[in-house]
Amino acid sequence: MEIMAFEHFKEDFINADTDKKVEMYVSTEGLTQYQYRELLKLFPYNEIDKLEKALA
Repeated sequence: MEIMAFEHFKEDFINADTDKKVEMYVSTEGLTQYQYRELLKLFPYNEIDKLEKALA
């Protein structure tokens, strides 16, 4: 994903609730490894189990 598009995507990710964050993380195509890591850093640690279940 291009840098500017990712910055807007990241803002939406930050403002989303946990369920939407999970959906965005698992369904968005075209992200680089770096971009996935950036999003993971923004994911609420105490809710990481929801993301793990979605990725299983």
